[in-house]
Amino acid sequence: MKQTIYTLLLTIIVQTVTAQTPPATWQEHWFEHNQLLNRKFYDNDLAVYYDNDVSAAVTWPYTFVGDVWRYTKNVYGSFGNDQHLFAIFHTNKYSGGHPSTYFDASHDNRNVIDVGPGPWTSGTGGDLDIVTHEVAHIVEGASKGIHGSPAFPIWGDSKWAEIFIYDVYLALGKTSEATRWYNQMQSSTATFPVAGTHWFRDWFYPIYNNYGGTQVLNRFFTMLAQHFPKNGNSYARDMNWGEFIHFWSGAAGVSLKPLATSAFGWTTTFESQFNQARIDFPFAYGTGVVSVYKDCNYGGYVTALGVGDYTLSQLLNLGVLNDDLSSVKVRSGYQVQLFWDDNFGGTSLTLTADNNCLVANGFNDRASSVRITATGAATARTATTLPVDKQLIIYPNPVMNELRFGTMQPLSGATIRILDVMGREVLCTRSTTNNIDVSKLNSGVYTLVMTNNSKTITKRFVKN
Repeated sequence: MKQTIYTLLLTIIVQTVTAQTPPATWQEHWFEHNQLLNRKFYDNDLAVYYDNDVSAAVTWPYTFVGDVWRYTKNVYGSFGNDQHLFAIFHTNKYSGGHPSTYFDASHDNRNVIDVGPGPWTSGTGGDLDIVTHEVAHIVEGASKGIHGSPAFPIWGDSKWAEIFIYDVYLALGKTSEATRWYNQMQSSTATFPVAGTHWFRDWFYPIYNNYGGTQVLNRFFTMLAQHFPKNGNSYARDMNWGEFIHFWSGAAGVSLKPLATSAFGWTTTFESQFNQARIDFPFAYGTGVVSVYKDCNYGGYVTALGVGDYTLSQLLNLGVLNDDLSSVKVRSGYQVQLFWDDNFGGTSLTLTADNNCLVANGFNDRASSVRITATGAATARTATTLPVDKQLIIYPNPVMNELRFGTMQPLSGATIRILDVMGREVLCTRSTTNNIDVSKLNSGVYTLVMTNNSKTITKRFVKN
């Protein structure tokens, strides 16, 4: 009996290993591709194939592409039952590249990057960029066990890949490639949604730099898989712009409406879509001490607020509409004051505990400004620093010439001071725009101190 069991187990193991062993040759049968490919290298994670014109001296993909794929799986999870990435290289044919995922029968249900025209002899710069770019498409098209990319019509072929490439280079310790790519992306523009849009500089890099790096990228796909409509194991439809901003806000843990306004502009269509997205997908941004809800019984959209004062303009930037709140949750040790009017005027209501429906208080759909304070032992250490600090993001960081601001606070007239590492003031000015010229500063670490309406925000940055 034991011998039978051992034989059965051995048979299963042999069959599994055989199924996971990449074939020695592979005949292309997609698009215009018709090459007979030869396997040049494989391990537990990677299978590399060349056509007959790729030089056998090209060996850098064996290590680099494998490292990229291992890192990708470590961050975003597995991609099907076969752990391999199948990396195909061509020389003197098939310009550019394309991906395929384990969902796609077109490429025999394998995770594939297929690139040309080579010759792949440098193993640096553009050679690395294109293969990493194609891996980015596998992530967006098949992560978390769901097929499709609802955001692709918005960010297009390269914009998500740009921040993915930067993150991969940093993670693999390729600092010179990361610096090269970062500098290249500073001048990279797109025509969508408007001409001259700096996707990397003004959108993805600020999110990456301020809200968790690698993890904020992964959280976006996690939130998609958890909340966005699906048909079976495929996404049911594409996202609209409002949904796109909402889901990235969820990943970042803070409303990115101000950043989106700065990066893309903010149209009435965006506003309508954003508000609807918060109703359709009612997850909160971050974990504040007070949560405010659109509907009674904690329904509709929800916004998590930290300790601080919130005027109507600030609430709108966070996605809270005027005269639109119907229920509130309050963490122990805090209180929330709701005001009928903007700027903390008019009739007010103070709550120190949850209220599932403000109708009984005569405050349903009445709030235009909100004040949240700590009570008792919940001391002032949480009262101003965290919520206020999160209302400002600075980018690029490191910076060469122009430091830009993304904020939900009005900046006009704000005092901006920059201090060196010794605490000495090296620049002081009044804000009139959402940027400041730091080109004349010496290289080093600085602290930006912004004071506006008696509130002070500090951020550190590096000047190259």
